[in-house]
Amino acid sequence: MTLVTLTTFFGWMTVLNIGFLTITALVLLAGHERLATLHAGMFNMETADVKKAYFKYIANYKILTLVFCLAPYIALKLM
Repeated sequence: MTLVTLTTFFGWMTVLNIGFLTITALVLLAGHERLATLHAGMFNMETADVKKAYFKYIANYKILTLVFCLAPYIALKLM
């Protein structure tokens, strides 16, 4: 696997993950009350706890995307 191929791979992986993160955040912003009520009923949780779980999910996904996708892409571009 060449350096160019690896750089391209990490670049597209970053784009796809940031796109998925953006879509997820927009969906949760648009329908957070209905989704929180739905998921609270499905998992027998309080609505406030579900909203906290949404925030933790988005925060963790963003950190993982930055660490495992964007950081390697930037490092490969700097090489």
